[in-house]
Amino acid sequence: MESLEKMSEALQQGKADEVRDLVTQVLDAGVEPKKILDGGLISGMGIIGERFKRNEVYIPEVLIAARAMHAGMSVLEPLLIKAGVKMLGKIAIGTVKGDLHDIGKNLVGMMFKGAGFNVIDLGVDCSAEKFLEAYEEHKPDIIGLSALLTTTMTSMKAVVDALKEKNSAVKVIIGGAPVTQSYADEIGADGYAADAASAVEIGKSLI
Repeated sequence: MESLEKMSEALQQGKADEVRDLVTQVLDAGVEPKKILDGGLISGMGIIGERFKRNEVYIPEVLIAARAMHAGMSVLEPLLIKAGVKMLGKIAIGTVKGDLHDIGKNLVGMMFKGAGFNVIDLGVDCSAEKFLEAYEEHKPDIIGLSALLTTTMTSMKAVVDALKEKNSAVKVIIGGAPVTQSYADEIGADGYAADAASAVEIGKSLI
């Protein structure tokens, strides 16, 4: 559908007002909310994710596109809930204890939202207890841990251990500048992502 392609393109260009207007127009034309979500918003964010992975766009462009997606979702979300549309999965994300960096975490959250996940953002400086509470309260499919400092990435192990003690079935993905696949293996995390787009791919493969 031409208008959904137009919406996808406007989203990629970060035109938030245009995306919001197009969502309203397409809804008025009788198109189902789920079709708009998949064909307009998720497809646009997916293209941005792929381009980000190929270094064709950078963090500022992704953030602007994500803002445009939020503008469209603000119109669409209540209708999706009303229609009982099931999201792809649920992820709780946070930056670990002692670390106040949030750009990477925010980017990952936006990419997951753009892929059709329900995202619970726990913020920064999150203790193992905070992640456990989020697990108990929200029952996410995935927990995402972010760290930018070598000194704070050790906090990731405490979260993984605490979740294992609970015998939780939740999958844990870790990421951030100092984090590696070998560290993920060492602490028993289920996945490691080098960038936001990879995080979504790993998330989808885990659920």
